[in-house]
Amino acid sequence: MIVVNAVVKSTPEHIAALQEAIGTMEVASRAEPGCDDYTFSVELNNPGTLRITEKWHSLEALMEHMNTPHMAQFQQAMGAHPPASMDLKFYEVKEIYPFQ
Repeated sequence: MIVVNAVVKSTPEHIAALQEAIGTMEVASRAEPGCDDYTFSVELNNPGTLRITEKWHSLEALMEHMNTPHMAQFQQAMGAHPPASMDLKFYEVKEIYPFQ
């Protein structure tokens, strides 16, 4: 499994302006083959910080996602409301331990 953890530093106004694009991106990405989760969230104590968490079956599924029309549309929306910074990390998870 590939896990993506992204932290986007922006402004609450830019994040609000991206709300429709974010909703579209979540729905379309979750419908893709190989996607287990695709979630955006805003930090409660820092509304200018957007977090993106993704879980993919494989690197191939993630790479296919990068070439979808909804990714191109989302990148265009982000370009209209550019963040101050983005930090993306990709992790390969070999085993998952359930918490009980």
